[in-house]
Amino acid sequence: MFNLKIYFIATIVAVSVFTIVGAGACRKSPPEDLVNSETVGTSRSGKPSAITYVFAGEWGKSGGGEGEFNHPYALDVAADGTVYVADLLDCRLQYFTPAGSFLGKWGTKGKGPGRFADPIGIAVGPDGKVYVADRSNHRVQYFTPNGSFVGEWGGEGSGLGQFDVPVDVAVSREGRVYVADADNWRIQYFTSSGSYLGEWGGEEQFDFSHDDVCNLRLPLAVAVAPKGDVYTLEMGMSIVKRFDESGSFLGSWGKEGTGNGEFAGPAGLAVGPTGDVFVADPDRLQRFTAEGSFLNAWGSSGSRPGKFEFPSGVAVAPDGTVYVADTLNYRIQYFRPVAAEDK
Repeated sequence: MFNLKIYFIATIVAVSVFTIVGAGACRKSPPEDLVNSETVGTSRSGKPSAITYVFAGEWGKSGGGEGEFNHPYALDVAADGTVYVADLLDCRLQYFTPAGSFLGKWGTKGKGPGRFADPIGIAVGPDGKVYVADRSNHRVQYFTPNGSFVGEWGGEGSGLGQFDVPVDVAVSREGRVYVADADNWRIQYFTSSGSYLGEWGGEEQFDFSHDDVCNLRLPLAVAVAPKGDVYTLEMGMSIVKRFDESGSFLGSWGKEGTGNGEFAGPAGLAVGPTGDVFVADPDRLQRFTAEGSFLNAWGSSGSRPGKFEFPSGVAVAPDGTVYVADTLNYRIQYFRPVAAEDK
């Protein structure tokens, strides 16, 4: 059976090799103009959608200093606009103003409270508390907005409230915490303080006799809509799945490919304040309605503003600004929504 522990080790090795032979070379290119029309998404018909997104700024570079990153993998935005970034291989969290000015950091590698072994998923609750999927410690930790440790739950295993490679976390407006429990093939959900509420999926529930779209396997990402619906991505699947708040299947969309509404290895997703769903593909962002109708897309492979190298995390601020963890470019980019006339 496929095991995500092996997958993530391979991923980190591949990412590190690419960093040496590819991404570093890209950064030697001369400075280029800021993106203008290249970052404006288009509809499936080729016409502008009602809202498009334009490059608004970026920050970060490779390194271990303040505002530098060693594979920024996930991020989220608080109600006040503060941007929290999970700096995966430096085993720390950093947080910034909406425009990227450094505010603070916490965490080092380890097993104790406030320390991490691969912080790979992050979410900010409605009360400002910051939840972190601490992958290799098989737990969720949560903190005050400035990084003071509040509590944790989990532990390696397959029992209720235990985890086997938790890789993402999301929090509803009511404070319910959803965790993508990858190697247990399930989504678990909890109160804001970690009391177990329920789950769906599980390898024992998977029907191997046929590939029913309702099946849940190796979940890699989870996001919660303002109205409570839950969206997931799974390893090796080019499909977004939608569930209600308790895990009843509502629908899905996507297939493998590079066209609009198709995916080539999506790694992250987020739901905006109006319910639109944003999906991070290997070198672009796509945006959909809550039901999965394609709205627009932007990005391509590269290191210019508005281009990406493995965008693994995406988050949407209350004002609609979209933030992207551009992992192999060691930076955060952000894009602002702009109204466009649909001609």
